[in-house]
Amino acid sequence: MKWLSRFSFLGLVVGLLFYCWSLTPSLLPRAWYLQGVATGISIVTGYGIGVLVAWGIRKCGFDVRVPPKAAKVLWILLALVAIVVVPTFLALGSRWQNISRELVGIESGSNWDYPGVLAVALLLSLILLLIGRGLRRVAQFVTRQVVRILPVPVARAVSVVVVGAVVFLALEGLLAAGITRIADGSAKVVDEGTAAGVVQPQSPDRSGSDASEQPWDSLGREGRTFVAGGPTPEEIGAVTGRPAMMPIRVYAGYRSIENAGGQSEPEEMDTLASRVVAELDRTNAFDREYLAVATTTGRGWVNEDVASSLEYLADGNSAIAAMQYSFLASPLAFLADRVSPRNAGRALFEAVYDRWSDLDPNTRPKLLVFGESLGSYGGQSAFSGAQDMITRTDGALWVGTPNFTEQWRRITDSRDPGSREILPVVYGGQNVRFAATPADLTDLPGLRQWEIPRIVYWQHPSDPIVWWSADLILNRPDWLREERGADVDKSMSWIPFVTFWQVTLDMVFAADVPSGHGHDYGTEAAYFWADILGIEDQAFTQRVFDALSTGTG
Repeated sequence: MKWLSRFSFLGLVVGLLFYCWSLTPSLLPRAWYLQGVATGISIVTGYGIGVLVAWGIRKCGFDVRVPPKAAKVLWILLALVAIVVVPTFLALGSRWQNISRELVGIESGSNWDYPGVLAVALLLSLILLLIGRGLRRVAQFVTRQVVRILPVPVARAVSVVVVGAVVFLALEGLLAAGITRIADGSAKVVDEGTAAGVVQPQSPDRSGSDASEQPWDSLGREGRTFVAGGPTPEEIGAVTGRPAMMPIRVYAGYRSIENAGGQSEPEEMDTLASRVVAELDRTNAFDREYLAVATTTGRGWVNEDVASSLEYLADGNSAIAAMQYSFLASPLAFLADRVSPRNAGRALFEAVYDRWSDLDPNTRPKLLVFGESLGSYGGQSAFSGAQDMITRTDGALWVGTPNFTEQWRRITDSRDPGSREILPVVYGGQNVRFAATPADLTDLPGLRQWEIPRIVYWQHPSDPIVWWSADLILNRPDWLREERGADVDKSMSWIPFVTFWQVTLDMVFAADVPSGHGHDYGTEAAYFWADILGIEDQAFTQRVFDALSTGTG
């Protein structure tokens, strides 16, 4: 028992409590090793809180010394409780994970994985605890130096601030430098490649073709995939039963900018946007019925299901414009570069809008906007809010919008009384509607007449990208005060600190779940576009959905 005395008793009690909480349900099922990480961080957080409370009690003058015999009894009781509680909550955690798997359509996992959770959690918590103790010793050293010129309480406060600031700045610098190296290194190399099966388009209606001013090798990996993809007129006609046009897809790659790398500059985005508009002019895109401006994710990815759905519904009489603003994968861009998506979203929309605004309102195409994840965040940066979208576009589809998106946050907060945060009704849904499934566009309580233009926010209750926020650390969000979504365990609850780490770890594999859950948005886009475009032929929309779902289109 002597080695236990090196630890804070209250810290271990609270740490054990946080261990139990960390195994409770979250938005998505997690791999056992990610659960181990969440549990390990939670244990250390709880331990730190317990230590802090014990320190506060002592500083308030309370004498909490316990006689040696009584202390020994308390330690034995804690050990006995841990012997019972630790395996019990491992078993409960496994059961809760299987409930989450069932809700999102994944087969149940093996219970034998869960002992690994404990191993990872204990190892990580020990490492973090040792780091914490090391930082405490550094702070004590700083205090001894500062106390020569300042009173002891002030010296201690200064040492904590100094050590905390140094650690924060060091981590921030390492993160920024590391991500910059990735952007200029491996990420750039990945961008040079071409996905299997992707070949240069022959149609002059595509960027990267021989007729295009944007060379094939300048488009980047995702740009090449985008312009080479999509349905042909024959494939569209086979589904619609009508003659179809070749959909236009234009694109500009970030690598076409000299010395591109790291965080993009506004001037670079303006240059790319002007190249996209030149491609729209070259392909006569402004003569099409629909013109869509798509803001991409980090590496320049455009959701093929969302793009193809629009093209099928438009009989190919459409054009989609997009451009790349980074070499980084979305998770890294999410952490380190939230400026580039905004710059790109504003630059591309404004460039297209300026050209489109000069055209005859009676003959110009309907102007649409869409984006997913960071693309939704960046795309919305072109607008001051919902009314601006309604005024300057003919429709929008925002998919899996990150919680930190200012426009989304303001619109959500302005929801009608009685509607839920996960599916808010805003001004009766007159022009703006939120939906997890296509049925939500018409079935939510409080909806009134659906007017044109139509702005749709497509978001799943189980999508951690939508619901993650630093506010989860200390504040219960409305979506955890209200009834849970259809694919979220009803027993999920908010726990200070713990829920934040749970949802943070949920983001790691948020897209690796069946379509319709988490951050995986697929062929249901056909239904959303049909509503946005005002297409009432449900049989036609169903054929498009079926073709996309089965890959026969």
